[in-house]
Amino acid sequence: MATATAHSVGVNTRGVLYVHSSPRALCPHLEWAVGGVLGRAVNFDWTEQPVLRGAMRAEFYWEGRIGTGAALASSLHGWDGLRYEITEDPTAVTDGVRYLHTPSLGIHVAQTDTAGNVVIGEDRMRYAMELAGSDALALQRELHIALGQQWDDELEAFRHASEGSQVIWLHSYAG
Repeated sequence: MATATAHSVGVNTRGVLYVHSSPRALCPHLEWAVGGVLGRAVNFDWTEQPVLRGAMRAEFYWEGRIGTGAALASSLHGWDGLRYEITEDPTAVTDGVRYLHTPSLGIHVAQTDTAGNVVIGEDRMRYAMELAGSDALALQRELHIALGQQWDDELEAFRHASEGSQVIWLHSYAG
């Protein structure tokens, strides 16, 4: 993953904070925490999260220095009942980054390309191949971990649930 260099000082990027679910009582505290990272007061447009009774959701587009996504993720990490996703767009000197958080899984961080696709680095690929050996299913498991598949699976219903859209729960039955 490319990192900020002396030449990137002052380079800005942008991204999105998706609060997929937050307990109602945390909402003002989240705004305060995000405002603290950005250095200005922020207000989110909160709406009910229909997947989880009593929870709220919001999307917030931000702009800031390179590394703001990491600072936002750090400021929100560990808050009870909070599900969020943060993207930081790539710049001319850095790769993009995606942060996913769920209460049950914790945080997952992944490098992204200019289209927002998760990129798995060479070292991570080699590690997955080493762990899997000749077991194709084990390799598939390791790649799912590297891609953050568990986080995507858990967040998917929260991403698409909004007023007017139908939430469809899928169940897997061993047969």
